[in-house]
Amino acid sequence: MPILKRGSLFTIWIFALIIVWALPDIGLAGSPIESLRRSVVRIYTVSQTPDYSVPWDPGSSQEGWGSGFIIDGRRILTNAHVVSNARFISLEKENDARRYEARVKFIAHDCDLAMLEVVDAAFFQGTSALKLGGVPALDSVVTVLGYPIGGDRLSVTRGIVSRIDYRGYAHSGVDSHLVVQIDAAINPGNSGGPVIQDGQLVGVAFQGFSGMVAQNVGYMIPTPVVTRFLQDVADGHYDSYVDVGFQYFPLINATERRALGLGPGDYGVMVGEIFRAGAAYGYLQTGDVLLAIDNLPIFADGRVALDNDRLMLNEVVERKFKGDTVLLELMRQGQKKTIRMPLNTPWPYLMHANQYDVRPRFYIFGGLLFQPLSSGFYAALQSKPLLLRYYYTQFLEDELYLKHPEVVVISKVFPDASTSYLEGFVYGIVDQVNDTKIRTLNDLATAFERPAEFYVIHLVDDPQPLVLEGKAAREARERISRQYGITQEAYLEDSFVPPEWMKAQPEK
Repeated sequence: MPILKRGSLFTIWIFALIIVWALPDIGLAGSPIESLRRSVVRIYTVSQTPDYSVPWDPGSSQEGWGSGFIIDGRRILTNAHVVSNARFISLEKENDARRYEARVKFIAHDCDLAMLEVVDAAFFQGTSALKLGGVPALDSVVTVLGYPIGGDRLSVTRGIVSRIDYRGYAHSGVDSHLVVQIDAAINPGNSGGPVIQDGQLVGVAFQGFSGMVAQNVGYMIPTPVVTRFLQDVADGHYDSYVDVGFQYFPLINATERRALGLGPGDYGVMVGEIFRAGAAYGYLQTGDVLLAIDNLPIFADGRVALDNDRLMLNEVVERKFKGDTVLLELMRQGQKKTIRMPLNTPWPYLMHANQYDVRPRFYIFGGLLFQPLSSGFYAALQSKPLLLRYYYTQFLEDELYLKHPEVVVISKVFPDASTSYLEGFVYGIVDQVNDTKIRTLNDLATAFERPAEFYVIHLVDDPQPLVLEGKAAREARERISRQYGITQEAYLEDSFVPPEWMKAQPEK
């Protein structure tokens, strides 16, 4: 029998410890990780991003990778930003070399979630569905699964829950919801992957900071947001989030509390600006003091006790749906009142939202390109004149949407004999064409479709009108389209303005 040296025994002992420690993670049959492997998918996409400077062009194509996971009902969840603008989607699963074609069934850009369906149901053979858990506790450990940095093998990392907060979602650029911060980095490719605790789904990995901002800080979408998405699409349609449509201010200052007739303590917030396109208009008044929402007392910092935590009062409304109401207890001029307020979506904020899965709206007439103001259009501008900056930045706050639900801009003049001397009108905002007030791009199209000898275009804050000769403009259409490779003269779909706001609104 060979004799083992002392150093060799020590080496074997250490190696044995490493094997025992690694057993849960090395994919042994029946282990927790092996079960989770059958729930995670790798997502390949080919997407097409529109070019707002050439709105008739379909845009450039690019490839991308992300992660997803399976839940009950043979449903696959991922982030909306993984499959936005997708023209082709395929899925891969562990230990299967094949790719399976998939389609987007529902997508929610406001909370960065999407549900996919697979063309070939054979994809689900050998897979398992994840069950939804709760919100993980602070300082607890979670496991992140996915395919970061384009890797084709499953990656497993762990992190500690370091914060539960209410913050912005980068995908839409304007929406804020509940998030859970963890100290595991969320890298490209991790997006859409499941975050696990005790074998259950507790979140969806979705965004993080670059190394220039913070190290090893990532965020996941917690299950209350996931559950709301699943409930919203249960009727076959996604209706988006609702909102109260007003601003509020904390009431921590003791002097301010006394001036409002409030006693000492940690309760109540004051209503500030109320948006006419929001649910609160006609129900609340500036200066009202909100005391409770759905029978939950409101603390002086705007939070309520919910889910064994203190969360922003917005979270109460976050879990409601189109057509729901919210119960508000308030004090107005020293008198207590109770109001039940229906909820809606205050659409004007979409002016600043990143737009996906839609084409740029535009209309071409007489060698002029007209486009409505939006985040994509604004970002594509080479220069941003003061008036245009004002209409974009103050669209919601100054309620510019009341007269101009769509801010229609002359974005380009195509050089031609019929458009001589019109370059100075570029970036002008259209207010009226002949006797038609222009509230939307559809109004503009209707005005130009009416036969006229001359089309007199009045611009906002510009005393000089722009005049087009009807016959010359119509004769130049084919020539200008041919010279500049214009394949389509108009696209009027995909407006974020609700149909009821396309018509003139009565004064309230």
